[in-house]
Amino acid sequence: MAIYPYRTEPLTNFSKKENQEKYLEGLKQVEGYGKNYPLIIGGERIETNRSINSYNPANHKELIGAIHQAGINEAEKAMEVALETFKTWSKVNPKIRADVLFKAANILKRRKFEFSALMTKEAGKPWIEADADTAEAIDFLEYYGRQMIELESIDQKVQSRRDLERNEYRYIPLGVGAVITPWNFPMAILTGMTTAAVVSGNTVLLKPSSNTQVIAYKFVELLEQAGLPAGVVNFVPGKGSEIGEYIVNHPKTRFISFTGSKEVGISIYEKAAKVQEGQIWLKRVIAEMGGKDTIVVDGDADLELAAESIVKSAFGFSGQKCSACSRAVIHQDVYDEVVNKVVEKTKALTVGDPYDFSHFMGPVIDEASFKKISEYIEIGSKEGKLVAGGKTDASKGWFIEPTVIKDVEPKARIMQEEIFGPVLAICKVKDFDEAIEVANNTEYGLTGAVISNNRFHLEKAREEFHVGNLYFNRKCTGAIVGYQPFGGFNMSGTDSKAGGPDYLVLHMQGKTVSESL
Repeated sequence: MAIYPYRTEPLTNFSKKENQEKYLEGLKQVEGYGKNYPLIIGGERIETNRSINSYNPANHKELIGAIHQAGINEAEKAMEVALETFKTWSKVNPKIRADVLFKAANILKRRKFEFSALMTKEAGKPWIEADADTAEAIDFLEYYGRQMIELESIDQKVQSRRDLERNEYRYIPLGVGAVITPWNFPMAILTGMTTAAVVSGNTVLLKPSSNTQVIAYKFVELLEQAGLPAGVVNFVPGKGSEIGEYIVNHPKTRFISFTGSKEVGISIYEKAAKVQEGQIWLKRVIAEMGGKDTIVVDGDADLELAAESIVKSAFGFSGQKCSACSRAVIHQDVYDEVVNKVVEKTKALTVGDPYDFSHFMGPVIDEASFKKISEYIEIGSKEGKLVAGGKTDASKGWFIEPTVIKDVEPKARIMQEEIFGPVLAICKVKDFDEAIEVANNTEYGLTGAVISNNRFHLEKAREEFHVGNLYFNRKCTGAIVGYQPFGGFNMSGTDSKAGGPDYLVLHMQGKTVSESL
């Protein structure tokens, strides 16, 4: 099999009219979808007596689809199918499993505008954000396919003893995995989590976020189109408190791969640690749980770059990224100038239905998020000075202005708690040592950035800024598969480094075989 050097999927140039027209065609195509989506278990389409409606967050009245919901019986059936399918899929040559990913990547390239448009509709993603999401999904497919082929040759790194014994070392799949995916990167993270498990030889019970189940359904269809055998991925949408808990607790679940909130992640970690009756292994947990991410600006920095990095990191996709900058920590000597630039750039952002390419920001995902973020804006207005945004509008969609609150104390709630919305808190510090101290003062440790031209400050941050993904002189969002493996410390998760050379190994176990000669 010829494997070409890995390269990332290029982002779409929307300054070209033909690309704008293709995106609009994708939006029309999505609007023409059917509205009924069943479960997929062992390739069989199963309708239940329960369904939920998915609406466009930019327009409460626009139905994206009605998705049938799994109950305990369907979840158990999916487990039985996954266990049976594992017996064959786990024995398939890794190169053939990788080929499924490569074919899926090429199909997704051809359907890129369609899938991106679906994210604009169901997740409220602006064109540029949705396009990057789809590109990252393609990157995951190609990167993990290549990683699997590379891991197949791991045996060459283990030595045999001449005339005494032949030693082998290989990775084997774990079993059935519960893959529980988020709504904020409904293609990229869904694709990465699911196909990492699949290409490693495991079978999957896929439970996507209730907010983006149509996207998940279409992704499973794409895998089928790429030749993935029935039963390898089983689509079982349902309530987290019911289906999620059932598959996490199930004695036959071998591992849980989760991306979502800290609270749910902690609960999964605790439940997975309990050995159930009939369980003969310790479940493995791969978790990414969120962040409270900081951009530090010192007194010797490019202030235009600092402001641009803060605004793009804070308000891209309405701040609904675990990597988003929700805190700016700025040296007192440049504080006023940077704040003024941030406010000016924030006020220039446009907010509206992401169907219109001209809008930088769309809605937040749902009513619960809208209420939570609105409450944090009220809290922040008391903890600091609101200098931009702050207004909300739920008359048609869940819209919140990009909001900036300055003069906030390091231990204030909006400096400590994950808001997951377009709210930026700004704090003043007297020197770089204090800036790093403030940057590290949360329970999270996902991403961070330092804007500075002082080499000694950058080196201090390299050693002491305690996050899984640290960036110098750029924004703190936008990790690239294969270049910036992604995952965080502390309550940000298990630092599992998605898109990195160690990620697939988490879905496998090593086996040594030694034969005496």
